Parts: sequence; structure tokens; C-alpha cells
Amino acid sequence: MTFDSLVQQILAVPRPVRIVAVDGPGGSGKSTFARRLASAAGGAPVVHTDDFASWEEPIDWWPRLLAQVMEPLTAGRPARFQRYDWPTKRLAEWITVEPAPLVVVEGVSSGRFDWQQHLAFVVWIDTDRATRLHRGLERDGYDQLVLWESWMASEDEHYAVHRTRDRADLVVAGDPTVEHDAERELVVLR
Repeated sequence: MTFDSLVQQILAVPRPVRIVAVDGPGGSGKSTFARRLASAAGGAPVVHTDDFASWEEPIDWWPRLLAQVMEPLTAGRPARFQRYDWPTKRLAEWITVEPAPLVVVEGVSSGRFDWQQHLAFVVWIDTDRATRLHRGLERDGYDQLVLWESWMASEDEHYAVHRTRDRADLVVAGDPTVEHDAERELVVLR
């Protein structure tokens, strides 16, 4: 399977707006995968759960994304939300996302059970814990180890309940040695 064939599979789902969740724990490679998927879909909009989550609220921020993104888009209306700014720890500028044939929502818990009826497709990015922690600390700084350990514990609790990997339509490897692009096959695990 390539990104192009994945886009065709998603577009075959009979909905005017197909919301695709790209889920997996922090540091698994979701943002990179989502960017490449959006590109293969002709520049599809991407919404990041990091624009809703925070260190203080890693998982239970979801009602705002449901009300401001999922519900409007599946009704064919624009989504409008205020982005959370991590450095200042407060809400920042307003962002509008127009309905499109394919919209990617990427990030931790994007495939959550609470809004499953709004999702046309769920992709799980599977990456081992050590790699994910290394990526997160490289990005955020090694002084964030305690926060990352707490974040990962919250993720573990969430995924134990929501079983997103088990419910995903597609499970792909988030191995950093595998380049996911339009010309290469995705490493499909399930």
C-alpha cells in the first residue's frame, strides 16, 4: 500500500467529509505520517490534537475538539477553534478549517472512541516505547523527562480503555528507518 492507494481507499468511504484519525502515542511519527497523507490527498487540511492538549491536560481536552472540529466538519460546516500555545500556556489565534473531501486529525487520542461516529478511517502508528521517548526528548529537551514519563502514563491509561490500535482500520510501522512516501510501500502491520 502507498499513500496514493491509501487516499483512494479513504475517498471510497461514502461521506462528503472523511475525517481520518492518525493516532498513536507521543513520538510515534503521527505528524510526519499525517503531513505525507495530506500531501498525497492534494493538500488536505490537518488538525493537530496538540492544538488542544497541554502538559496539564494531556488527554481529557477532547470535548472542545469534538464541538469545534468534529461536529461542524461532519455536518459540512467549517471548523473554528482557538489553538493552544504550549510556550505561553494559553489559547492563541483562531483557526478555521473548511470542509474538504479528506481532513486529517492527527495526534494522541485522535482515534478515540468518544467520536468514532465522526471518523471515516483510523490509522495507528506503531512505534516502540524507547524510540518514542527518545524522539520526544530530542524535540522537547531532556529536561522534560519527568513530564514525558507522566504523559506516557496518561497515554497508557487512555489506550488501555479506548483500544485504538485494535479498532484501527490500518496499523503502520512508525520505524524511523522506514521512509513513508508516495513512491514507497507503507509498512503495514495490520
